[in-house]
Amino acid sequence: MLSGEGFIDAGGKRLEYKCFGEASDARPVIVMLHEGLGSVSLWRDAPERIAEATGLPVFAFSRAGYGQSDPADLPRPLDYMTREAVDVLPQVLDQLGADRVILLGHSDGATIAAEYAGRIEDYRVRGIILIAPHFFTEEMGLAEIAKAKVAFEKTDLKDKMARHHRDPENTFRGWNDAWLAPGFRDWNVAEVIDYWRIPCLAIQGRDDQYGTLAQIEEIETRTYSPADVAVIDGARHAPHLEKPEDTIAAIADFCAHLETMEAAEPEGV
Repeated sequence: MLSGEGFIDAGGKRLEYKCFGEASDARPVIVMLHEGLGSVSLWRDAPERIAEATGLPVFAFSRAGYGQSDPADLPRPLDYMTREAVDVLPQVLDQLGADRVILLGHSDGATIAAEYAGRIEDYRVRGIILIAPHFFTEEMGLAEIAKAKVAFEKTDLKDKMARHHRDPENTFRGWNDAWLAPGFRDWNVAEVIDYWRIPCLAIQGRDDQYGTLAQIEEIETRTYSPADVAVIDGARHAPHLEKPEDTIAAIADFCAHLETMEAAEPEGV
């Protein structure tokens, strides 16, 4: 199983990764999938805190176009999150080498985790944690993304992003251009929820500026699997950074419950 930090090859790209906590072949690994402008470093101290709170090892990586990973091929197709889930994430998990994993995604990363659980039959994945997932577009979210485009072009946002991304232009355009493409207004992947067969924890800030609670309600309406929901008061789109104590406590409780359920399963299941 991977440890430390370095690079792996997946999807034809060189991707940076970093591991947190104590590696263990006996316990599941939390695999963290970042947001649309995120990276390993932009998780800030969340991976360390989650590893400490859960007692589980944590693996974070930057997708192509993010952090110190290779740039993405642009323009991104409008189904880029589906392609990340189906084509790239399986290769990442194979190289990680863990027998059991819990996928933890934020925003775009949450959508990728949700799509993986609904499209790929992978018995290594024992649960999914979705922070501010997107299953369909909403006008208020698209308006915020349009504001981000103005900020990138008119302010020092590009310089700030350069602290965390080797090619901030590639990072920003890959995300922003896809979301603001005319065809993306009709994007909807909510049908993947129908195919989940593992437990889910859905977390959203009550004041999320990129999506309403309709995204979480879609999970509650459609899933046949156990689903816990945590709506974090006083948080917006990044509750793991804005209200870390509440968010990480919910994550730790969910992981502990998964461990209890697995321990209770008959041997061989």
